[in-house]
Amino acid sequence: MNKKDYRLIFMGTPEIAAFVFESMIQDGYHFVGLIAQSDSPQGRKNILTKVPTKIVAEKYGIPVFQPEKIRLDYEFVKALKPDLIVTFAYGQIIPQGLLDIPRLGCLNLHGSILPKYRGAAPIQRAIMAGETKTGITLMEMIDKMDAGKMYAKAYVEILPDDNYSALSLKMAEAAAHLIREKLPVYLVGQLPGEVQDETLVTFANKIKPEDEKIDLNLSVLNMVNYIRALSEAPGAFLLLDGQKLKIYQAAYHSSDVGGELGAIVDTRGGVIVQLHDGQIALLDVQLEGRKRLKYKDFINGQKNLIGSVLS
Repeated sequence: MNKKDYRLIFMGTPEIAAFVFESMIQDGYHFVGLIAQSDSPQGRKNILTKVPTKIVAEKYGIPVFQPEKIRLDYEFVKALKPDLIVTFAYGQIIPQGLLDIPRLGCLNLHGSILPKYRGAAPIQRAIMAGETKTGITLMEMIDKMDAGKMYAKAYVEILPDDNYSALSLKMAEAAAHLIREKLPVYLVGQLPGEVQDETLVTFANKIKPEDEKIDLNLSVLNMVNYIRALSEAPGAFLLLDGQKLKIYQAAYHSSDVGGELGAIVDTRGGVIVQLHDGQIALLDVQLEGRKRLKYKDFINGQKNLIGSVLS
């Protein structure tokens, strides 16, 4: 099998997808195009920034396509005459008309061990749930979300300190290894698929802006996991005197109960906040409009923290 004989299109947008895309290019696959989401404003100054996969494509001279709505604008794909489309974290639902174009179909790298965590946010939702293991599934794309046949899986351990950013890097490495190992077998028609057991399906709903606000009624353990799941981006937050306090790292502090829910009760070992089943230590925070700080620097810049109540 000569990898250069196959015309591939990659569909993906964020850093995790860019890692796999570049790995496949370096492995010798011939890409006739990249389809990615539109460039978007980033940072406090809202500077229009190229999506990570676009940067990779331009580095290797691969044509880039960024339709605003792929379901309404995919006819251009026919002219590229792809043999196969590979997707990873593209960010839009792919219409059946597009799935029908490549002669060898469409493969998706999904960020969970299917059939668990179908949907847009499998990595974040697995961390939120306190899972200790997740992985990547190489699967067939069909017109039902993440429901196609499964061709291969790679397992990834979730360590207690892994946040979304750290786990995403491990997932990208696992995905690159999986596609390197299994795609040549698929291309010659020797990789059998396994139908998903619909009785085992769970869903990983998209993270919406309103999900960034932390529920103070969570247990200490669940709140720690929630913060891990949204760090480094978009960042989970509580309110301090009406201002967003983003929290990037937190840890269990004690089982002491009885204080007011959300009250800052101590500043030794972190910004210590009372919850209903114990106390949580906030270790890495960013007050709205300010720099991100480790807890000691944050505490030094604040007056009368103890007794303040987060909401």
